[in-house]
Amino acid sequence: MDPQAEKKVVAAEDTVEMVQTTTHLGGDHRIQFIPTVKPEREPRAGARDDSSAFVPPSRRSQSVGSLTQRRQSGVSLPPVISEKQKARREQERAEEKKHVDINEHLMPHPEVAEKYHTRINMAKPGDSLGLTSVQAAQLLTEHGPNILTPPSKRHWILKFWDCLKSLFNLLLIFAGILEYILLGINFHENFQNTYLGAILIAVAFINAFIEFYQQQKSQALLESFLNMIPAKCMCIRDGKLAQIEAATLVPGDVVYVHMGDKTAADLLVFSASDCKVDNSSLTGESEPQERTKDNDMVNPLEASNLMFNSTLAISGEAYGIVIRTGDSTVLGQIAYLTAGEDKMISPLTREIDNFVKLIATIAIITALVFFGVAFPVNNNNVTLAINFAIGIFVAWVPEGLPATVTMLLTIAAKRMATQNVLVKDLKGVETLGAITLLATDKTGTLTRNQMTTTNIWTCGELYEASDHAGAEKDIATIDHAGVLEILLISALCSKAKFDRVDVPMKERQIMGDATETGLIRYAAGQLRNYDNLANLYPKVFELPFNSETKWHMSIHKKPHANGYLTLFIKGAPERVWKLCNRMLTGTDGECTPMSPAYKTAYDETYEHMASRGHRVLGFAEMLLPGDKYPEDFVFDKKEKNYPLGDFIFVGLASLQDPPKHGVREAIGKCRAAGIKVIMVTGDHPLTAEAIGRKINLMLSETKAMVAKRRGKPIEEIQENEFKAIVVHGEQVDTLTDTEWDNIFWKDEIIFARTSPKHKLEIVRRGQSMGHIVGVTGDGVNDSPALKKADLGIAMNISGSDVSKEAASMILLDDNFASTVRGIEEGRLIFINLKKSIQYTITHIFPEVVPNLLYVIVPIPLPLSAILILVIDLGFELIAALSFAWDPPETEDGLMKVPPRKPVTPETCNIFRARALRQNRSRFDEEAGLIVPLEDQSKIQQWIWGIRQLFTKSYWADKFENTGAEVLVDGPVLSWAYLEIGVIESIGSLVAFFVVMNKRGITPYDAHIMQKGNGPPTNYFNSDAQTYKGIDGHTQADILAEAQSMYYWSIMTMQMFNLFACKTRFTLPFGKYMFANRATFYCILAGASLAAFVIYTPGVEVVFKTSRSLSPLYWLIPMAFGFVVIAYASLRLIVRRRVKPIKWNPDIQGLQMYPTIRTFRSMSRRSSRSL
Repeated sequence: MDPQAEKKVVAAEDTVEMVQTTTHLGGDHRIQFIPTVKPEREPRAGARDDSSAFVPPSRRSQSVGSLTQRRQSGVSLPPVISEKQKARREQERAEEKKHVDINEHLMPHPEVAEKYHTRINMAKPGDSLGLTSVQAAQLLTEHGPNILTPPSKRHWILKFWDCLKSLFNLLLIFAGILEYILLGINFHENFQNTYLGAILIAVAFINAFIEFYQQQKSQALLESFLNMIPAKCMCIRDGKLAQIEAATLVPGDVVYVHMGDKTAADLLVFSASDCKVDNSSLTGESEPQERTKDNDMVNPLEASNLMFNSTLAISGEAYGIVIRTGDSTVLGQIAYLTAGEDKMISPLTREIDNFVKLIATIAIITALVFFGVAFPVNNNNVTLAINFAIGIFVAWVPEGLPATVTMLLTIAAKRMATQNVLVKDLKGVETLGAITLLATDKTGTLTRNQMTTTNIWTCGELYEASDHAGAEKDIATIDHAGVLEILLISALCSKAKFDRVDVPMKERQIMGDATETGLIRYAAGQLRNYDNLANLYPKVFELPFNSETKWHMSIHKKPHANGYLTLFIKGAPERVWKLCNRMLTGTDGECTPMSPAYKTAYDETYEHMASRGHRVLGFAEMLLPGDKYPEDFVFDKKEKNYPLGDFIFVGLASLQDPPKHGVREAIGKCRAAGIKVIMVTGDHPLTAEAIGRKINLMLSETKAMVAKRRGKPIEEIQENEFKAIVVHGEQVDTLTDTEWDNIFWKDEIIFARTSPKHKLEIVRRGQSMGHIVGVTGDGVNDSPALKKADLGIAMNISGSDVSKEAASMILLDDNFASTVRGIEEGRLIFINLKKSIQYTITHIFPEVVPNLLYVIVPIPLPLSAILILVIDLGFELIAALSFAWDPPETEDGLMKVPPRKPVTPETCNIFRARALRQNRSRFDEEAGLIVPLEDQSKIQQWIWGIRQLFTKSYWADKFENTGAEVLVDGPVLSWAYLEIGVIESIGSLVAFFVVMNKRGITPYDAHIMQKGNGPPTNYFNSDAQTYKGIDGHTQADILAEAQSMYYWSIMTMQMFNLFACKTRFTLPFGKYMFANRATFYCILAGASLAAFVIYTPGVEVVFKTSRSLSPLYWLIPMAFGFVVIAYASLRLIVRRRVKPIKWNPDIQGLQMYPTIRTFRSMSRRSSRSL
């Protein structure tokens, strides 16, 4: 059977498999799925070497339609769609009906010209008249300029307000306002609160400014990357061809496009000559697409007579009628999808907001409760009770925490910038480390978008094209028979040209078709005299490639033994093969007649190359006899006085768009880290799967592969026996909720032939299961998904402006491997943020306790408000920043643990149950449907929300274990408020009373004095009455010294706590404690500040401290500091035994070495088999 015919049969079989349906009652034809099942990962049993179990991708791809049914135990909740999301999707459908109405490609050209009132000449397109200038001016007024509506930009004041109105900043501002309320209650005693309130409000504004500045800086850098040069195009108006601004194009204009031009609008082609366009930015198709005046495709994106806005003409020329401009173009519709999509709230933002709500709730409840306690205890003194309540509220607020979080993220963002990763949103730094699903485009992201010659088959031998592949004997060189002929045909039978010849080959740009570019670059690298070939063997005749013949012929003055001219031809292998009756066997045209054995070898080699997703070309030549074709023979296209058969078949060459260097290892690391990596591409399923199997994205067998290996019918293969699937984009629109879930529970997924709308839906479906979705891409078609994803990652060099605007992060060097470094950095910053927060909030408890004891017991106030502020914004802020430079505890530990929010069937149901409650809906298990709540007024909705607070299900859900690790969880709060916080409180109080006792005031005396600290008795101030011989001035000095000791004790114990918080896997001492030098610099800076506050002359007046504090007292908090370290060590040992660390299981088959080795090994096996 002819190879092409065989491939068509295989493709037809695949198509049948992909659309396998079952007829239900009522004639309902739908793809059938099993209920959601998450198979356990296990080694591939019975896996064999590729050479003995080679299965072409065309028979490997597993479609969703061939899944068998099985009942599922338990009920899985379907995805929950909010009212806002429903409205958004309805709007998308309405806009799709409104805009996607291109049907001109199905109409005759004269009819289209009449529709747009333009004049074209089909026979001589250059003589077309086009529109008149008057018509063009009127249409420009009617349709507007041919530009995309720019995304609305918020004023910088509004952007700053967005940063300022975060919950944490609002909490700080509220606390600052409360300080001024205290000032109004008692101006004299609370005058220092003037400074405290101002500082709290200032901290909120400074924190907002830091985040705002980082965003503006990233935006400015991004805008410098965008192409601001106004586009021009060649247009025919009034019968004259002239260059005009692309923005002035209107429907009906006749546009001329030639090689190297970027199409300025959507065009209907009415004349074309060898025209090919690069549609990869719109459709993801890596192969150049031919453009002709004829078309037999219904889908506009697949029509061969349409050219779309922003696509590049890489060869030939064409004339077309403008049928869509501006936002009405396909590009404009994609931009609309992007502009209308809401950005997702980052996980970090959500968790920080939850923590702020928790802190605010605790602070308010504590303030109210202890206001009620303080009121009767202090003889119904309302002023004192209010003062105390506000003081308690302020003490709960960790003033330095927002600045700490922002600074840590800023430092991490700068560190990522040095690794060529630009972060537009600071929260995106951590989001990258939290992703559980990474959806990546193929063309330009995983691959180079540059066709490269990979294999050559000639004279019955298969060679590697690259000289970096391995053993020399399998590398094609000009010494091997037939290789030189293929190189000469590639170089001479081509329309591709270098842009210049005065620079080295690697620095030259090639103008031409991507396939010819790959051949030219390969030939130029092998032939030393490449630049002189055209002069050495001048071209005398040429028949360019066209869609009918599917080959390219050229005749050159290349003498040989029997004449002066040599004919070269290359093209589709099956077409070239039919023109040949001999095969090349040696140099100088040595050949023999075709044989069945050679035909078999040809079929096997062609199938092998095509099955790997490569583009395959056939090569042939003919040494024209001198007696029939003398040197001065004139060839004529009309007379067809050139040979059209009896050629010598030289061989085959395969090309592919190869993976970028480092992509395989990067995807391997992602998968080893527990991140599901899926490919979402507009390319062909076979090509996508072939690339996926080379880069660690797909390792397991599909259902068809399992059936072939076991020799069973495909229907007998059970669902849990295969883990890989390839889904065609045509099926996406008809998938049900259950079918979507079944796809996403597979370990290895590829979506092929997808549209921008499909990519957006894939992101939404992943998010509906609880996945934190990252999307990488460079094309316009990726933009809606980039914006909708939790983290969109665009490419800088190859990326479109629209994709860069939509993304949250940009890879400046277009290196996908940078994503892995970003994931490591994101995971590290989350760990360091968590350690920093754990450290920071620990000091809150020893700050709150003094205020409680001050009113309830009462005792003299151990810590003044101004010293609380010095702790929060002084030493604590400096020390907390040191965590930003903490390295990982173990070398590979970051990428060996699961994502912090893993997605399982259980967590998926929990996620959807919460979504149900938030949308005020319920799940009918019997019917398997989501029943939405009836329409309610705002008041009814508010009452419903209040009622939920008093339901068992609400609180059960709040404390349900989802298996996720959050920024502030139970262990962190327990550490801060019940464990180390208590130890530090006790240690500080012991030091406080030791100092007072040493100066003659026992704890009992302190209680008695404080209880009488009011009219008619006053203590602990300069005017106080004498108590046991201690005058007022001495009492004030004793209290200042004791307060200084309390402040110093917190600082000292926090130094030990700094080291105790550093480790999660190892004990808090040893080599790792010295890995971060910044820790010691920050401790030194913080201790210097504390010493400055206490011991500097004059400063004690401001902070009410005492220089008389003896360093001997420092031993007390140091002793408690060692207690902190000992307790932390014991706690860690117990936790490791009770809750061991969960590491990711090893993935069988991951290939963590450069991609080139796989090319080499596959070629060697294939060569042996031939």
